[in-house]
Amino acid sequence: MTRASLFTGLAVLLFLPALQAADFEADFLDRTMRLDFFHTGGQGVEIISLDQVISDGPWPGSRTRLVDDTNLGKYLFSVHDSASEELLYSRGFASIFGEWVTTSEASSTHRTFHESLRFPWPRRPVRVVLEQRDARNEFEALWSTEIDPDSRFVNPADRAPTARVWPVLESGPPQDKVDLVLVADGFTAEEMPRFHNDARRLVEALFRWEPFKSRRSDFNVWAVDVVSAESGVSRPRAGEFRRNPIGTSFNAFDSERYVLTYDNRAMRDAAAAAPYEYLEVLVNEEQYGGGGIFANFATASTGAGFAEYLFVHEFGHHFAGLGDEYYTSPVSYATGATDLPEPWEPNVTALHDPENLKWADLAEETTPLPTPWSKQAYDSQSRAFQARRAELRSQGVSEEVMDEYFREVRDWSTEFLGAEEHAHAVGAFEGASYEATGLYRPQADCIMFTRDEVGFCAVCRQAIERVIDLYSR
Repeated sequence: MTRASLFTGLAVLLFLPALQAADFEADFLDRTMRLDFFHTGGQGVEIISLDQVISDGPWPGSRTRLVDDTNLGKYLFSVHDSASEELLYSRGFASIFGEWVTTSEASSTHRTFHESLRFPWPRRPVRVVLEQRDARNEFEALWSTEIDPDSRFVNPADRAPTARVWPVLESGPPQDKVDLVLVADGFTAEEMPRFHNDARRLVEALFRWEPFKSRRSDFNVWAVDVVSAESGVSRPRAGEFRRNPIGTSFNAFDSERYVLTYDNRAMRDAAAAAPYEYLEVLVNEEQYGGGGIFANFATASTGAGFAEYLFVHEFGHHFAGLGDEYYTSPVSYATGATDLPEPWEPNVTALHDPENLKWADLAEETTPLPTPWSKQAYDSQSRAFQARRAELRSQGVSEEVMDEYFREVRDWSTEFLGAEEHAHAVGAFEGASYEATGLYRPQADCIMFTRDEVGFCAVCRQAIERVIDLYSR
């Protein structure tokens, strides 16, 4: 028997109007509208300014699940009929800006990031509203703009594809499936066969894990052969710099292993050649690294020894808004706060009310909350591992040496966590989302916590299924 859930999801409160879904054929054309904007802020300021409104190819998304009821993301955008105010479309998402404002840099300077919203092409004028979560975990309006699709300020011309698109996995019409696009960066023309092999290999790795394995037929995967003049991407800490088409680079937020691109327009223009809801850039590098931002994009270094883990882990962030569950690795974000709010990520909780556990439907009544585990011993060993990792990096050892070290860490953690009394229980294990105390993860181990080959925990699997259902039928 599972623990009775008294938890009332915010989604129920926030999305009651979503029960009246828009009629796709009456409200939209079979095209994608892309609204590009600049997201500026820092030092307590946040400003949105419109860049352009353009066509982004045929509409690949669902024609029936137009309103997002998952309650995921730091931000939420919605499209409303200008005359009637009827809600036509909505989606939650996260962004690079949303992560950057949690860094120390944001308290002393300003920065601007380019972002995009994609939605079906409206038949008549609409109002696009952008909201963000406040400290109470509720959405509040941040910005809005009126769009007339027939305006001379809206560009309806489609961009001609500049790279070859090919199917990695094709299961049916895009509007009935989850569509993922893989974009190459750092692959020369001579290295493009390697990109093809990497794309197939990493996709197969994703579908080895549940629930992706059981839901494989609900996915299409496309690849875009973007050719780079030089092999590899920028690695600032190694003194290596590139000017590749997508602009991916290590050292995002000055984090050694964080790989992102700040050139959103270039990435979106390349991806527009394929139908997609989700986007991952495959990076031609051997150094361990990647990144994943919910409903925005993900990256993974294809030549790393742990490339398959990186691809799956980062896709978990991007696809289902899963939070990192580790807390001993160095990160760029501010940590150590007290009285932490309830995270929006589905696999992390502040456990303010143990009687109303966030994932109560999956927890046994006999599992204690918080759930005891050998945290002190784990933390002590993890600190030793992190010190050794930093030492190896400072010595400039090869990626083969680093991968061997990562395997050593993985083998230790698999054995250690697998021996816990509640190793297979769903509960609330303290230590998650970069916080050693005050935040809790659902199970002792998960692919969002370690590199162990344990797959997604029960809570993560449930969250992934909800998003698959949002796009497939």
